[in-house]
Amino acid sequence: MEFVTCALFLLLACATIGSFLAKTTRKPNHNLPPGPSRLPIIGNLLELGQNPHQSMAKLAKIHGPVMSLKLGTVTTIVISSADMAKEVLVTHDESLSNRPIPQSVSVLNHEHYSLAFLPVSPLWREMRKICNGQLFAHKTLDESQDVRRKIVQQLLSDVHKSCQIGEAVDVGRQAFKTTLNLLSNTIFSEDLVLSKGTAGEFKDLVTNITKLVGSPNMADYFPVLKRIDPQGAKRQQTKNVAKVLDIFDGLIRKRLKLRESKGSNTHNDMLDALLDISKENEMMDKTIIEHLAHDLFVAGTDTTSSTIEWAMTEVVLNPEIMSRAKKELEEVIGKGKPVEESDIGKLPYLQAIIKETFRLHPPVPFLLPRKAERDVDLCGFTIPKDAQVLINVWTIGRDPTLWENPTLFSPERFLGSNVDIKGRNFELAPFGAGRRICPGMMLAIRMLLLMLGSLINSFQWKLEDEIKPQDVDMGEKFGITLQKAQSLRVVPINISN
Repeated sequence: MEFVTCALFLLLACATIGSFLAKTTRKPNHNLPPGPSRLPIIGNLLELGQNPHQSMAKLAKIHGPVMSLKLGTVTTIVISSADMAKEVLVTHDESLSNRPIPQSVSVLNHEHYSLAFLPVSPLWREMRKICNGQLFAHKTLDESQDVRRKIVQQLLSDVHKSCQIGEAVDVGRQAFKTTLNLLSNTIFSEDLVLSKGTAGEFKDLVTNITKLVGSPNMADYFPVLKRIDPQGAKRQQTKNVAKVLDIFDGLIRKRLKLRESKGSNTHNDMLDALLDISKENEMMDKTIIEHLAHDLFVAGTDTTSSTIEWAMTEVVLNPEIMSRAKKELEEVIGKGKPVEESDIGKLPYLQAIIKETFRLHPPVPFLLPRKAERDVDLCGFTIPKDAQVLINVWTIGRDPTLWENPTLFSPERFLGSNVDIKGRNFELAPFGAGRRICPGMMLAIRMLLLMLGSLINSFQWKLEDEIKPQDVDMGEKFGITLQKAQSLRVVPINISN
């Protein structure tokens, strides 16, 4: 946080001193994990810095893999090792499954319908059941392959146009547009880029939503400030979420009208499946479908496009990796051809590139926070009731006790390895694990491999304006998702068949 802004927050926080002092009169919990010393009132807030995942990594080297901080009035436990992550995500999953609700999520009743933030409850279980058993089941995804094939072809066509005029491609924006179309066609059989304006406008909207959810907010650390909304987070987020829900409301109303006129399913897509379920299941209604779509789009577009941008950056900067990936693709599917979903299992090196990207550049560096429903004993320490728990997967991915040359991008480390990204290996858990694992994981993996493999196999790539690899900015922009601070712009070149 900037100094002036931080000073304002300090003044606002001082208004809560009475509440704070009342809390501090309670008997302290002497079993808390170790952590840095705390300032009065604000605790460790100043230690978050611009990139909290990096700040917490440095503190963990001093205080250990289970660390406690005080962020305003909120006790926070930071987990920085694979073993301790397993304890949180699996061993104590039942007691640590619910989430703290940020003020920027508590808008338009979204916290009551959001699959990501709902507490474990009958509604949450029903929504998970629908996602796992119908929307994202292997059979359902296999049946919608043609949709993703068409969208990837549109991606390659767009890149080819840039190729013809020697124009650089903004990989992040192009990946976002493609991901948006993949999701909108899979769920609504609609191309949102064409029907609802430019991909850039929607990207800015989603980026604003994730930024507000992920950025430190004084009202979350000092609940007495929630009504004041000192940073305007709730006011801004209400506008953002309203725009997204309005888009989905229009699409759902349009479909309902079409179904009434035809008297049957019209597209056989995810929306039709959800509307069919809503006829038989009173828990699933139009409002829940709108909020579920919000979660799928906000979570899916930003994380997927960011991962593609980081992967392409690393591959372009490492010619040997690019060459090996091209060789595998040429041998398996033929030079210049787009990747089909049936090819994915035969492309271990491409899969290794995605895994290595997740290791070094996890899309959600802290995963989504968890909240202790009761006091939890964790290896001799106590996680007190109502504490929030952060798992720093960014730190775990760079742990030298787990990874040789941890800062080196080396997909080869995963060849012949049993480590996967599906929540069974806690040294690499970008989608989380346990009952709160990301429900859209299998769709995300398919989209990532299709896009990255097709881009690598269909074109040669060079940095814009003859920029040297060592001059490429690899800085990170922190939010709930970890984006590249400076966009990757690369020039596509036709390959000779």
